[in-house]
Amino acid sequence: MDFKKPLQLSELADFLQCGFRGEAEHLTYGFNEIHRVRPGDLVFVDHPKYYQKALDSAATTIIINQEVEVPEGKGLLISEDPFRDFNRLTRKYFPFQARETAIADDAEIGEGTIIQPGCTIGHGVKIGKDCVIHANVNIGDNCQLGDRVIIQANTVIGSDAFYYKKRAEGFDRLLSGGNVVIEDDVEIGASCTIDRGVSADTRIGKGSKFDNQVHVGHDTIVGEKCLFAAQVGVAGCTIIGNGVTLWGQVGVSSDITIGDKAVVLAQSGVSKSLAGGKVYFGYPADEARKRHREMASLRLLPEIINRIELEE
Repeated sequence: MDFKKPLQLSELADFLQCGFRGEAEHLTYGFNEIHRVRPGDLVFVDHPKYYQKALDSAATTIIINQEVEVPEGKGLLISEDPFRDFNRLTRKYFPFQARETAIADDAEIGEGTIIQPGCTIGHGVKIGKDCVIHANVNIGDNCQLGDRVIIQANTVIGSDAFYYKKRAEGFDRLLSGGNVVIEDDVEIGASCTIDRGVSADTRIGKGSKFDNQVHVGHDTIVGEKCLFAAQVGVAGCTIIGNGVTLWGQVGVSSDITIGDKAVVLAQSGVSKSLAGGKVYFGYPADEARKRHREMASLRLLPEIINRIELEE
């Protein structure tokens, strides 16, 4: 997400009350988590395993809890607790805004759009033309819907990311300052949940269709004309290409990519990236023909064992 105006490294250090390394006038234009950073963004890192990944990323400002050499063209904020300080930035620049009405005064709703009873629509929401938002839908702050979007009853668009840091006293939530972008001609079934990005957008591409009880995690990108059947669950920071079909109860791990026009059959578990244009099945999901051959072979196993025992 972008700041309203670029912030100098020294300004950020003053706000966070931490040291910095680099030019005081070094500018930061926005902030993001590591999977979605762009040049000009700020990112945090608090574990040695990921220091180099953050330092080598597109991010040009890094909150880090270790003194390291400053990469060329970048600025460092030396923090005792980068996770906590990232949350402080979210609270300051992208805060939760309470509202007294079901539909925020600054929400923009396009011509011909129907909002059914019981809906709540947050601050900064933009809804396009000729949409239908059925009863009891909740659309969180700053989410954007294109034209001709249909959302069935009891769906939540823009719920907080499921992202925690384990501490001695319990779990500390990473605050969500991002949003959800739903493009034109998307249909979302009943009782679905689409989490907002931590500090970017979760995006559903044009013409995609979701059945009931589908969950999409934070910062995930779903391509155009995808088809998700009931009870599909997609974890955060995943990229799903165009024309992908996920049948019922498919589960998809975080931070992987599924290529264009892939098909994943029902109740499969996707734990690693999949190439496009193929059909997958099982857990871990693999090409369906291979999995079916393996299952056929397993059915023969008792007969083979009995035969070996008789021969002995």
